[in-house]
Amino acid sequence: MATPTRSLPVRTQRSGAEIPLRTVVAPAPSDTLTGRIPLSAERPSTPDARFDPSAFAGEVVPFRVRAFREGHDLIGVQLRLTAPDGSESLHRLDAHEDGLDTWGVLVTLLAQGTWSFRFEAFADRYATWRHAAELKIPAGVDVALVREIGARLFDEAAAEKDRPAAERRLLTEQAALLRASGTDADASLAIVHDDRVAAAFTARPLGELWTVGATHDLLVERERAGVGAWYEFFPRSEGARRRADGTIEPGTFRTAADRLPGVAAMGFDVLYLPPIHPIGRTHRKGPNNTLNAGPADPGSPWAIGAPEGGHDAVHPELGSLDDFRAFVSAAASAGIEIALDLALQASPDHPWVTEHPEWFTTLPDGTIAYAENPPKKYQDIYPVNFDNDPAGIRAEVLRIVRHWIAQGVKIFRVDNPHTKPLQFWEWLIRTVRDEAPDVVFLAEAFTRPTPLRGLAQAGFQQSYTYFTWRNSKTELEEFLDSLAHETDDYLRPNLFVNTPDILTEYLQYGGRAAYRIRATIAATAAPTYGVYAGYELFENVARPGSEENIDNEKYEYKLRDWQQAEADGDSLAPYLTLLNRIRREHPALRQLRNLQIQHSDDDAILVYTKHLAGALSESGESDTIIVVVNVDPHSARETTVHLDTAAWGIPAGTPYIVEDLVTGATWTWTDHNYVRLDAFREPAHILHVKGLA
Repeated sequence: MATPTRSLPVRTQRSGAEIPLRTVVAPAPSDTLTGRIPLSAERPSTPDARFDPSAFAGEVVPFRVRAFREGHDLIGVQLRLTAPDGSESLHRLDAHEDGLDTWGVLVTLLAQGTWSFRFEAFADRYATWRHAAELKIPAGVDVALVREIGARLFDEAAAEKDRPAAERRLLTEQAALLRASGTDADASLAIVHDDRVAAAFTARPLGELWTVGATHDLLVERERAGVGAWYEFFPRSEGARRRADGTIEPGTFRTAADRLPGVAAMGFDVLYLPPIHPIGRTHRKGPNNTLNAGPADPGSPWAIGAPEGGHDAVHPELGSLDDFRAFVSAAASAGIEIALDLALQASPDHPWVTEHPEWFTTLPDGTIAYAENPPKKYQDIYPVNFDNDPAGIRAEVLRIVRHWIAQGVKIFRVDNPHTKPLQFWEWLIRTVRDEAPDVVFLAEAFTRPTPLRGLAQAGFQQSYTYFTWRNSKTELEEFLDSLAHETDDYLRPNLFVNTPDILTEYLQYGGRAAYRIRATIAATAAPTYGVYAGYELFENVARPGSEENIDNEKYEYKLRDWQQAEADGDSLAPYLTLLNRIRREHPALRQLRNLQIQHSDDDAILVYTKHLAGALSESGESDTIIVVVNVDPHSARETTVHLDTAAWGIPAGTPYIVEDLVTGATWTWTDHNYVRLDAFREPAHILHVKGLA
């Protein structure tokens, strides 16, 4: 068969790219569950095997399996990948020195669509011979027999017609040398260690006892499903102004469009809008979630529905549907995608309430149950009861999603998906994906681990996480390592630093240093992160007794002067701009699974690295980033950090040059390095490994 070329939609960690395709015939059915060479713990996978693992186009995916055989003979393992276009490629796996018989290979998947993969194991006759020869020839044990066994292997391989002529000549020559009487032990060992011979048998192994694993599917979605910098604002606040009588003239899609260049200049490529629909008046919430809204209070956008319409309508104060389409178009011209909130709930004034009262829960007193999250009460919101008319609700929600897709929306941020049936989301996302595979759903899943992970398995391309509440070094190490290596086959985190609902104690009391620290970790630890407007202004005053900003924008307009704050040096926007530029320029930061926790001697200095090998990158150049963060916003810390430099190809103890991408400073580092990080000045290093000193 023809040798695969680099036109295949993959990049592999081996410098030789894919190995030549060869057909492997699956063994006849067996009366045992295990194959001749047992294969297990195949990854990528999901905890529930009924769901497929996922990745995004351009993601480096670790393929791993456990494989072993009885005795001391050696085995080989290869990965057979089938791309969405039907093209196949083979990739040889390396044995991990973990004592668990783990084998793995890294492959960059470039094409969107459904891939399939399977592992194939075999008794590696060449590797077994080579290992024996390395031991027996120096010891003078059975040397003649060892040499003849090797020569016969070379003869057999040279006789294969699909081997290149140069390779066949090499093997024939080496077989003759092994049989030659003048070949001494040193010359024999030179043949044993000949990299050209090893490469020939790696590419086209002489295998026996072939075992073919099960075929698995892997869904690869578009890059935005896994990579992006999100910014959230309320369009009604952008361009809003105070009238002479003290009332607020709200912003519109037209005035909000004036903010788009500023968002784009900071480097954000996704703009998330809270619900843009008509807002109910019954039980409308006033400032700070009070029950006494005045006539000028705008209410919560999540109280969706009024006489003007429901989920398919635009709030009249924001403009028309044409205005929204123009806003989407203006955002696209600025390099920004619009993400729209999908909140499946209704205000008491929503048309659903009169047209489909069966979609809600009626209490014994005849009233409709409103939303509660004790002690919080949301009298202005009716939750949907998905069990009363599931077919009708499915049809209506699908109609709404299709409607907004037709307006140019390809990203939906889903509000509280864990309060709706999981099977509903599985159905909706699968149905939409079949029609519009570029659509992305983000789960606002601040919930227990099991439902959070269940939503990801069921199809949500992204998920909020517990990041906002993981603040200490120990918490962050455990949390980030889990994201990168435990749930990475199916859950893609979006590390929002704040939301309209979440202003953590860390931000309330950590001062400006806390804002820099959290943004640094979010932007470098995951390929997708987000910021809610006002973060760059260090808005850190909470409503007493809550984790929400006081004078919360959910219930009122927010007037901000972005330009003046930046001119006064009171804005984090320049630092966010720098972070997003670093993310664009360093592809290692646009990966999740390459994060490796490193060590420091201080309990507040978090250290992690991200490395992307040149063979796996689009440019062909490797990229290594070292992030060192003082997570204590109230102190200056001094410590030593300890790095596994061999992971990016630098032997322990070898000096190399790093550049701090925040300050521009350069240093010579090794695997053990002194750092001092002052939270009040620069709480973090983002270091780029430039090369050997």
